[in-house]
Amino acid sequence: MTAEVITGSPKEISRPLERTMADKTEEAGGVHFPFPFTPYAIQKDFMAALYQVLEAGKIGIFESPTGTGKSLSLICGALSWLRDFEQKKQEEEERLLEAGADPLNDGKGQAPCPPPSCQQSPGSPRAAGEPDWVTQFVQKKEERELVDRLKEGQVRRKKREERLRQIRHNASLKFAAKRMRQEDEETERLLRLSREMLAAGTGPEQLAWGEDELVLAEYESDEDKGSASGVDADEDDLEEEHVTKIYYCSRTHSQLAQFVHEVQKSPFGKDTRLVSLGSRQNLCVNEDVRKLGSVQLINDRCVELQRSKHEEKSVIEEEKPGRRRRLEPRATCPFYNHKQLQLLRDEVLLEVKDIEQLVALGKEARACPYYGSRFAIPAAQLVVLPYQILLHAAARQAAGIRLQGQVVVIDEAHNLIDTITGIHSVEVSGSQLCQAHSQLLQYMERYGKRLKAKNLMYIKQILYVLEKFVTVLGGNVKQSPNTQSLSQAGTELKTVSDFLFQSQIDNINLFKVKRYCEKSMVSRKLFGFTERYGAVLAPSREQPKLSGFQHFLQSLQPGVTAAPAAPAEEGEDRAPRPASPLMHIEGFLAALTTANQDGRVILSRQGSLSQSSLKFLLLNPAVHFAQVVKECRAVVLAGGTMQPVSDFREQLLACAGVEAERVVEFSCGHVIPADNILPLVICSGPSNQQLEFTYQKRELPQMMDETGRILCNLCNVVPGGVVCFFPSYAYQRQVHTHWDKSGLLARLAVRKKIFQEPQRVNQVEQVLLEYSRCIQHCGQAGGMVTGALMFSVVGGKMSEGINFSDNLGRCVVMVGMPFPSIRSAELQEKMAYLDQTLPLSFSMPSPIMPAAVPTRPTGPAPEPGCVTVTENTRRRQESALTGHLLCPSQPRAPGQVPPGKALVENLCMKAVNQSIGRAIRHQKDFASIVLLDQRYARPPILAKLPSWIRDRVQVKATFGPAFAALRKFHREKSGSS
Repeated sequence: MTAEVITGSPKEISRPLERTMADKTEEAGGVHFPFPFTPYAIQKDFMAALYQVLEAGKIGIFESPTGTGKSLSLICGALSWLRDFEQKKQEEEERLLEAGADPLNDGKGQAPCPPPSCQQSPGSPRAAGEPDWVTQFVQKKEERELVDRLKEGQVRRKKREERLRQIRHNASLKFAAKRMRQEDEETERLLRLSREMLAAGTGPEQLAWGEDELVLAEYESDEDKGSASGVDADEDDLEEEHVTKIYYCSRTHSQLAQFVHEVQKSPFGKDTRLVSLGSRQNLCVNEDVRKLGSVQLINDRCVELQRSKHEEKSVIEEEKPGRRRRLEPRATCPFYNHKQLQLLRDEVLLEVKDIEQLVALGKEARACPYYGSRFAIPAAQLVVLPYQILLHAAARQAAGIRLQGQVVVIDEAHNLIDTITGIHSVEVSGSQLCQAHSQLLQYMERYGKRLKAKNLMYIKQILYVLEKFVTVLGGNVKQSPNTQSLSQAGTELKTVSDFLFQSQIDNINLFKVKRYCEKSMVSRKLFGFTERYGAVLAPSREQPKLSGFQHFLQSLQPGVTAAPAAPAEEGEDRAPRPASPLMHIEGFLAALTTANQDGRVILSRQGSLSQSSLKFLLLNPAVHFAQVVKECRAVVLAGGTMQPVSDFREQLLACAGVEAERVVEFSCGHVIPADNILPLVICSGPSNQQLEFTYQKRELPQMMDETGRILCNLCNVVPGGVVCFFPSYAYQRQVHTHWDKSGLLARLAVRKKIFQEPQRVNQVEQVLLEYSRCIQHCGQAGGMVTGALMFSVVGGKMSEGINFSDNLGRCVVMVGMPFPSIRSAELQEKMAYLDQTLPLSFSMPSPIMPAAVPTRPTGPAPEPGCVTVTENTRRRQESALTGHLLCPSQPRAPGQVPPGKALVENLCMKAVNQSIGRAIRHQKDFASIVLLDQRYARPPILAKLPSWIRDRVQVKATFGPAFAALRKFHREKSGSS
C-alpha cells in the first residue's frame, strides 16, 4: 500500500494528538502508546500489532476475549498511529512549503520531491521522448500547484483552529448566535404571514387545500438533464476537506456509547475530534417529528421539511414582476438553520460527546444534531457509527462518508457476514403487494390527468410489476389477499434471471424504475394520498418484519423514505405505524438489480396470499464489502470471539479480491490465570450413556434423562449460578416438560432455583434481575439452595451481550451442538453456492454485474410443497450468457471439508463460542465450561474454539473423572476466593 496521497489541501488537525499527557505512556514495538494505566502484556501486543496493520495498509482480523480491555487497546493503538501519521505528514508539508518558498530554488538545483504517491499526477502523463525543458516546465508547474494547495490548506486549518479556540474560550458567542437565530425565526414568521395574505386573493382551486403537494412533480431522468445539485449554498459553506480519520463501527447504539465513554476516559479524551453518528430516530430534536414514532415516518417528515425549505427559496427566486402565484404555507424545520448548524458542528468537534450529549447540545443550540454531526465528519479524526451505515453504499453516501484512504475498525465483527447478508436481503408479502397495487391504482385514477407522460409511464410500469409479482405467487390483485387460497404450497428458489422471466417482467428496465422511485419519491406522495383519503385496502394484521437492517437504512436514505399505508381511525391512539407497502417493494426491486449469480429469489407460498412472500436472498456478501476494502487504507475486524476465521478469509475477503498477503490475524490469550478456567468435553453420562445430541437421538427419553442426571451432579458441586444452553427454544421446552414429569426438575430445584430465558425481549431484564437477586441471597443466607440455574438458548437473548460474571456464571453448560436446520432452503442454496464458487474465489474476485440475460427454465415444474434448488444445475449455461467464467470444482485434498459443510460447522461453532464466552469477564473471574457431546472431541471441532479455551480443554471419555475434576476445581477456587 502506498503512502498517504496529498491531493488538494493538507489533511490537518486543530489540536495535535501529541500533546503532553498525564497518563502512563507505554512502549511496544518501538512506538509510545499513551494508556490510562499500566496495560497487560497482551494489550501491548495488541496495540503494536494494530499499529503495524494501519501503517502497512493491511486487513487485520483481531481477536481479544472480553475482559482483556479490547476497546481501550483499539483506542490507544489506533489513535497513536493517527498521531504519528499526522505528525509525519505535517513535517513533510512544512518541508515542501520551505522548498517552495526558497528564493534560491529557481529550478537549477534539485527541488525536494513530494512523497512518492504525489510524484505522478493523473492528469500529467510523461510521454516518451519529450524534450528536457518540457519535462522541467511540467515538473515545476506541478510543484508550484502542490505548494499552493498546501498553503490553502494551512489557511483553512488556521481559520478552524481560531474558530474553535474562540468558542472554547468565549461563551458570549453562543448567546450572540442564539439571539441572531431568534431574530431570523421572527423574520421568517412575518414573511410567511405576508405570503399567506398575498395568496388569499387567488382564484378558485381545482384541488383541496394542501392537495397539490400529493401530485408528482414533472420527472426528468438523468439522461434528460445534467446533474443538478440540490444542495443549498449555505450547506456548501458547511463542507470541509476530509482529513485522514478512523471510522469505528459497532453493532448497537449502547455499544457505541460505551466506546465513546472509553475514549473520554482515555489519554486521548481531550485531544480527539470525535463525531457520533446515528439515525434520525435517535438524533431528531423536533418534537413534532419525533412524536410520529416510527423510523419511516420520522425520516419521511424530515425530508419533506427540507424539500419545503428549498422549494420555498426557489419559488421566491423565480417569481417575476406581474406574475402572481398561489403560494401555500409550508412548514420548515426550525432546527435546520445554517448558522446554528455551523455552531453545532464546531461544538461537536470541540470535545468528545456521545449520542445523548449530542442531542442535549442540539436542543440547547436549537440546531439539528442529525445534520450537525454529518457536517462535522470531514474535519473529524474519529467517527463512531453503527456498522449498518458503513456497510451499505447508499447509507454511506447519505451520511457523507468518504472511505478513500481512511481507516475502518469494525468491532463485534463476529457476525459481520450475517449482517451484510441481512442488510441486502429483502422480503415482501403478498398482502403488501396487493395493498401497494390498490393504493397506486387509485392514486393514478385520482391524479392521472394532472400527471406528465413520464410519470404515467413509470406508474403503469410499477402497477404491471406488482400485478405480475402477485400472479407468480398464484394470486390475483383484484381480490383481497386475506381471502385468497393458493392451490400450491411450498418454497421455491430461483435465480434472479429465472424469476424475472417467470414473472414476465424481463422486458422492464428495473434500474430505471428504481431510479424513478428514488427521484420522484412516489412512496411519500402515495402515503400522503392514503393519509388523506384513508386505507384503500385493509392491511392484514400480520405485518412481516423488514429483513435485516432495512428499518435503519430507511432512516438514512432520503430517496427511499416510507410511510404507513393508512391513517389511524378518528380518536384512536396513533402508535408507530408500519411502513408504506410500496417502500418495502422499492427495496425488493433494488435488490433484483444485483448480480444474477450473487443472489436468489425465494417464492414462499403458505396457503393464503397474505401469508405468502417473495424474498431476495444475498448469497455473496463480499460483493458489497469489496468497495470498503478497496477504498480504505486499512480495515480492522475485531471481536471477542472471531473463531473460526476461515469464513472471513474465504467468504468475505478472498471473494472481495483481497490478496492473502494483505490479511493479518492476531489472537491474544486471556488475562486470567491458566487455572481460572476449566473447559471439559464430556463424552458420556453417569450411566455410561453416550452423549451425541443429533436430531434423531436428542429426543430419546434416555438422552434427556442422562442430561438431567449430569446437571444434578453439577449443581451439587458448583456454587452460585449455572447457565445451561440448549440448541433451540423447542428443545428446551421439550426437555423441561420431560424433566417435570420424571421428577428431575424437582431434584434440580433442591440445590438451584430454576429460571428460563423468556422469549419476549421486554421480560429479559426482569428475569436477569430475579436471577441475580436469588444468587446474591443464597450466597448470604446459606442453606440447601446454593444458587440458581438458568435455562437459555443458543442464539437467544442471553447468548450474546449478557455478562454472567463472577457468581452469576460459575459454570456454563452447552447441551449438544447447535447446528442450523439443514432443511432450510436458504441454507441448502448457500451451501451449494459455496461448494460451486469458493474454489474460484482464490483465483479471481466475484465481479459486480447487472442481472444476467434471463433464460427459459428447463425441466419439470416442482411438486407442490417441495423445495427446489435449481441454480447449481444450470450455472455453466448462464456463465456463457453473462461472460462470468466459472472454474470447475477442483479436487479437494484428502480430509478437506467441502465449503458447504464447513459453513454449517462454522455457524454452529460461532454460536457456541458466543455462548460459552458469557462466563469469564475479567482478570479475577473463574468458571468451568462443560460441553456435553462427544463430537466436541473431534480435532476439527476443537480447532474452532477460541485459543484461550482450546489450549486448556480436557476431553473426558467417562463422567467420573470429569465430575472429580469439576469438584476439585470449584472447591479450590471457592476456598481461595
